[in-house]
Amino acid sequence: MSGVWLVADVGGTNARFALVDGPDGAPYRVESLPTREHAGLAEAAAAYLDRYAPGVRPSAACLAVAGPVANGTYHLTNAGWPKGTPREVGDRLGIPHLEIINDFEALALALPRLGPDDVVPIGPASPRTEAAPLAVVGPGTGLGVAGLVPTPAGWVPLPGEGGQVDVPAATDRELEVVRLLRAEYGASRAESLLSGSGLAAIHRYLALLDGVRAEPLDPARICAHDGDPRCAETLGMFCALLGSLAGNVALTLGARGGVYLGGGILPRIAGALAASDFRARFEAKPPVEDYMRPIPTALIVHPRPALAGAAARLAQNPAVPEMLETS
Repeated sequence: MSGVWLVADVGGTNARFALVDGPDGAPYRVESLPTREHAGLAEAAAAYLDRYAPGVRPSAACLAVAGPVANGTYHLTNAGWPKGTPREVGDRLGIPHLEIINDFEALALALPRLGPDDVVPIGPASPRTEAAPLAVVGPGTGLGVAGLVPTPAGWVPLPGEGGQVDVPAATDRELEVVRLLRAEYGASRAESLLSGSGLAAIHRYLALLDGVRAEPLDPARICAHDGDPRCAETLGMFCALLGSLAGNVALTLGARGGVYLGGGILPRIAGALAASDFRARFEAKPPVEDYMRPIPTALIVHPRPALAGAAARLAQNPAVPEMLETS
């Protein structure tokens, strides 16, 4: 079986793979492999093809990875895998056209394809301005940020490492948490608090500030806090900081078309997010509150948006259909 595309969304915890039948196809044979069980990206992709797609010979592939892709190399920031190049992976898999992009670049490319059932508004459900830039922010194993800009030739993604900016603390309590973070790590990266491990860190720092010995909790237990006051405060601070960060991204990119929220954590705490100060902190950007208020924010609930974005990247490349026609 040839002529199909291989797409992937590879994070620090899980590597999700799927097949796509050309530009208009939807991902299928979707499988998730634990990242830690494989030595590298090529090995994980080979394991997927051997185990779940025997006999399939993809003519093209787009693999989205959670880390920087620059100067012809990729590096998964939180996976412990070695750096590599698309050519090395393509040669290992025998795929003639293989692209590797940042995972939030793929997520950004998916945004125009999301329908009303794929998102949940957070705050006012303003209509999207089609001619305006979009942005996506998402906490998971790390913290991803990307933009998407409309051009006469189509949508152009703006990948980056926005998770490495400073924590946008605004309250005295948040500043005390950041003080403890900086004392422990020497820096105050947003990803250190706005991620799965960041949830646990906020919970631990709040306990220290309160002078109590708190049981270490993993992110899943914090999300399912069942009325525990410190867990509730942790989630509230997490969402408020995320709102400030999302507002900063909107201002920086001029993302008047909307800021979308992705990642693996937020769908689990959708109720807490909607009831939190996220939207208030998003808009609290004096003296430009009037600029911020019309910008919509929405939680992505589509189960596999980055896979759709990886397929969109291949569909944009005029060389890929030519390869499909000659497969």
